[in-house]
Amino acid sequence: MSSLVKPHGSDHLKPLLLSGAALLEERTRATTLPKILISSREVGDLIMLGIGGFTPLDGFMSHADWEGVCDGYKMANGLFWPIPITLSTDRATADGIKTGSEVALVNNENGEIMATMRVTEKYSIDKEHECMMIFRTTDEAHPGVKMVMGQGEINLAGPVKVLSEGGFAERFPGIYMTPAETRALFEAKGWSTVAAFQTRNPMHRSHEYLAKIAIETCDGVLIHSLLGKLKPGDIPAEVRAQAIGTLIDKYFVSGTVVHSGYPLDMRYAGPREALLHALFRQNYGCSHLIVGRDHAGVGEYYGPFDAQHIFDDIPANALETQPLKIDWTFWCYQCSGMASMRTCPHTQDGARLMVSGTKLRKALSEGGDVAPEFSRPEVLAILRDYYAGINDEDRVEIKLSGHSAK
Repeated sequence: MSSLVKPHGSDHLKPLLLSGAALLEERTRATTLPKILISSREVGDLIMLGIGGFTPLDGFMSHADWEGVCDGYKMANGLFWPIPITLSTDRATADGIKTGSEVALVNNENGEIMATMRVTEKYSIDKEHECMMIFRTTDEAHPGVKMVMGQGEINLAGPVKVLSEGGFAERFPGIYMTPAETRALFEAKGWSTVAAFQTRNPMHRSHEYLAKIAIETCDGVLIHSLLGKLKPGDIPAEVRAQAIGTLIDKYFVSGTVVHSGYPLDMRYAGPREALLHALFRQNYGCSHLIVGRDHAGVGEYYGPFDAQHIFDDIPANALETQPLKIDWTFWCYQCSGMASMRTCPHTQDGARLMVSGTKLRKALSEGGDVAPEFSRPEVLAILRDYYAGINDEDRVEIKLSGHSAK
């Protein structure tokens, strides 16, 4: 019997991805169904449904689910869930679909049929209400708000049969892993307590410090990289994967870290996204989620530790995966090492170097110097190669994305 945390809301994972003869048959049948184009964010959600990352969901949420999640963190059946998992389309397309009928869900970027879906409900939502409840703002400068406000007018609900993992396994061999795979790996290592470190950035010294704190208290750490889409100015997944792999090889004890990735796009929902991160890390087998400063945040929309505080506002039994809350971390010149507000007494001006991904990206994009206390030299070399290869137009876009996350 497994010593890992149970999947969310279930005794076992519930992947919706078909295989073998069933997959071949459904792919053929899908070509005969009406087509619904879906966005990159919806593709990522669909793949997570497919691999069991969103256990125990069986598809996209109903209006009652959407309302319950927005207003009370729970679906119509009472299951805790922090962010709506929905699919939308335009009104004209929705009008052509009968409730109870089946459709094929098609990636709008490459035309791949990703799934089939039985449409059980069609409904409209108050998009501004969703944005205010999930993102705490309706400002369309917020990338998550922009995404919701730009989605189709009608939501479609219903169970899905997933037909593809979207090429992530081929793009990221050895890194992209399903919840079943991470669980099997943790069990093979004899781990029962595993801390997940969420990242959408290359890891700087502060990130490294957070992961090493977790290694001191858990059997191991899952460095879990987002492999889906980010906003302009963020560093591509392939570059991040190389930088993180190098850091692990050079600066972590062998066997203490698993580096893996998952297929979602960022929502930049701050506190609410921190809860979602904990929920699906439970499905991946993690007992803890490292929650530091500005987790899943963007700009100044959230306080630096709002993503920690939100775990105190949900029912105690909502999640098995618990937060590892860590204070501000920085390099202290008087301590001659990384420290936190809880461990370092040196408060005078110039004693502390605050480390953030925003500052690092800005310095690298402008060709500036980066202190060795900020990032490991092997990581900096990879990032400098990346920035040396991007064009001037991309550099302008990076500088304009000044509200980028930490």
